[in-house]
Amino acid sequence: MTLLRVDDLEVSHGPLQALWGVSLTISAGEKVGLLGANGAGKSTTLGAIVGHYPAQAGRIQFDGRDETRSDVNSRLSCGMALVPEGRRLFVEMSVRENLEMGAYLAGPRRALAQSLEQVFTLFPILKEKERQAAGTLSGGQQQMVAIGRALMSRPRLLLLDEPFIGVAPLIIRDVMQALAQIAADGITIVLVEQNIHRALEFVERAYVIENGKTVLEGSRDHLLSDPTFGAKLLGLD
Repeated sequence: MTLLRVDDLEVSHGPLQALWGVSLTISAGEKVGLLGANGAGKSTTLGAIVGHYPAQAGRIQFDGRDETRSDVNSRLSCGMALVPEGRRLFVEMSVRENLEMGAYLAGPRRALAQSLEQVFTLFPILKEKERQAAGTLSGGQQQMVAIGRALMSRPRLLLLDEPFIGVAPLIIRDVMQALAQIAADGITIVLVEQNIHRALEFVERAYVIENGKTVLEGSRDHLLSDPTFGAKLLGLD
């Protein structure tokens, strides 16, 4: 079943056009990568999907409903959640307070206790540090808070934008295991990740964006066997 469909999406940042025609089709339960060189439009694509950036053209459908013109709260309510690049935590607030911010809509708020327990089971260190200011945590622990905050909205689709920047290698392994568990629990994942090998170890297939356009799509094996794959990731084509 198709959960997310993006057709010919165009987005601008002021006078500069960032996306010129991005198209994606994501089925429920998939783990999909969004790959490309720096500045290719990956983060803008995720931001447009959740409503942070308005679409100038194209269409965004979620679970068969047209969400192209809906606001961020509407998209959160229907089951989208974004873990932004750089985490964007409230650093002076506690870990628990940051997590609770993810459940501000009425539906998730009713399941607050259950969602907290699920996050603490997934990331036990956050339970130990729930009263500690988020800004005092390590980079990896802060990333756990950012992922946990997104999960508090009880999403069906989790969009992750560069979740391993500033995260120590040992913690990356723990976070990857947590993401695998999230996927096993039935949450669809779209991952933006600069480390291509890490991304392709996790996802089942991937899209490549180049200069704001979708230029390649396929399974891991298909992409790795494509002679243009590496050049497009490096922005050489």
